[in-house]
Amino acid sequence: MMKQIVFLLMSLCFFTKTFSDNAHKGKIKVLIVDGQNNHSVWPKSTIMMKQYLEETNLFEVDIERTHYLNNSETHKDWLPLANVPEGVEGKPITDPNFNPDFSKYDVIISNFGHRAADWTNETQKSFETYIKNGGGFVSVHAADNCFPEWEAYNKIIGIGGWGNRTEKNGPYLYIDEHDQPKKDYTPGPGGKHGKREDFLVTTYHKKHPITKGLPLSWMHADDECYAYMRGPAENVTILATAVTTLKAAELQQKEPVVMTVNYGKGRIFHTTLGHDTTALECVGFITLLKRGVEWAATGKVKQTKIPADFPTENKTSTREFQYNK
Repeated sequence: MMKQIVFLLMSLCFFTKTFSDNAHKGKIKVLIVDGQNNHSVWPKSTIMMKQYLEETNLFEVDIERTHYLNNSETHKDWLPLANVPEGVEGKPITDPNFNPDFSKYDVIISNFGHRAADWTNETQKSFETYIKNGGGFVSVHAADNCFPEWEAYNKIIGIGGWGNRTEKNGPYLYIDEHDQPKKDYTPGPGGKHGKREDFLVTTYHKKHPITKGLPLSWMHADDECYAYMRGPAENVTILATAVTTLKAAELQQKEPVVMTVNYGKGRIFHTTLGHDTTALECVGFITLLKRGVEWAATGKVKQTKIPADFPTENKTSTREFQYNK
């Protein structure tokens, strides 16, 4: 009798461990990389995205951070929200120790920004190989300002801005007056935006898993509408657009604000949304982030339910972020 009890207990322990391991393996492994960003919302924005993803119980999120000042502290720990710095001063430097094991993850999210220092050649090659072999990548807002001289990165994000990007980096990409994608080879700088404001986002690709079921148009909260973005523009599928109120804009072209890119076997989700706290609190942004990360990791989207508080064509909708320690 005692042997039977011991056997049952051992079996129960084995089953519990196996279930636990499987549950752990069942989650999508995510790595957010950051550390050099001209947007003062970081690293709060990294914490926000991590929490948004983990609250679904579909994702397990790690963070790796580079040095962000001149040979100063590595700033590896998350800061309490009250102590998040208002800005970053000093010239970003290449961190020789930044070399994540990308292969451990299903998808990488970049929260880098304008003028971020180049990664080492070793890290660049490791990242390129990871994407080519089927890894997922998510570019959020200013991550498409980064690394203008890195040829593979520009192909991975499809289009980018600033960083002295010009026609040498590729054409402008937008939706033209005939509602068709257009590659515009007109010379000029890549990357402009008007004032920060609420603006209308229009779903362009209604059948893609990331945007399926979303309203045709919805108001996004308090953000920069990136415009005149250019790059290789290869293998890009535009999912949603917006029209900038930039005074310099002579054409009412529709700018890509949500798109996907294919690079090798890799899947890339690229959104230009997410400048500051309110934009990140927009229910539209939160929904797209969760769906986009899942798609980049798996090629599918299980999160098909549209939140009841999703913004409408006439009204923004935000959720005040509460930090769960």
